[in-house]
Amino acid sequence: MIQEHDAHEDADEPEAARRTAGEAESSRANRGWWDRNADEYQSEHGTFLGDDRFVWCPEGLDEMEAGLLGPLESLAGLDVLEIGAGAAQCSRWLAAQGARPVALDLSHRQLQHGRRIDEERAGSVALVQADAAVLPFRDGAFDVACSAYGAIPFVADSRRVFTEVHRVLRPGGRWVFSATHPVRWAFPDEPGPEGLTATMSYFDRTPYVEQDEQGRAVYVEHHRTLGDRVRDLTAAGFRLLDLVEPEWPAWNTQEWGGWSPLRGAHLPGTAVFVCVRD
Repeated sequence: MIQEHDAHEDADEPEAARRTAGEAESSRANRGWWDRNADEYQSEHGTFLGDDRFVWCPEGLDEMEAGLLGPLESLAGLDVLEIGAGAAQCSRWLAAQGARPVALDLSHRQLQHGRRIDEERAGSVALVQADAAVLPFRDGAFDVACSAYGAIPFVADSRRVFTEVHRVLRPGGRWVFSATHPVRWAFPDEPGPEGLTATMSYFDRTPYVEQDEQGRAVYVEHHRTLGDRVRDLTAAGFRLLDLVEPEWPAWNTQEWGGWSPLRGAHLPGTAVFVCVRD
């Protein structure tokens, strides 16, 4: 569920701030945000994402070519959990490869779009609404877990999510997720030249929060450095196999929030962590 987000200055828009935000507040705010914005998101980005395509990031890195989950022929028969699945586009692609995917998302409205696409295609993907920090599955239920910009940037305690993923994976299971590259935190989230000058500290981990007039969070995004991510993964019992930083391809001329060909030529926009459960 690739995200785009821009701070707005319109008086009718939520106020942007940097402040602490815990697990419960982050989960509540982001569930509401995605429920309110799912229609617009799918309308604007559905064509790029496709109904049954596995796209890792706005750069357009496609799992069909990348093979980050393993060789294509190895996916058949595997139980796969997609976290932050949105409308389950990636899960639908996995099913076409012979896998048995389960698409999990915090947002009911995003999953409704998944059901809509299934009905239009006369297909069916297992959809589950749940918080990534409390996965409703037994230990060792899956061979692979994946997340394309889903959940990880929006949770206060990513180590807890990683620990839950470790629990539901079988030994040797692969965990692959993409998120905004941490270096982007230091730069304005703008696609033009103004997005090329660092204005904040990369090491400032204070969450970005949009809040209403009563100070209640309506959107929360959390930052961790590359080192933080690696430490959280290893503490949860994972071994990092690869860290992929997709370059912006010449064919991709679109802008997506703060992602653009201009910024992509200078800065990494996405980090994809490829891990294995020991």
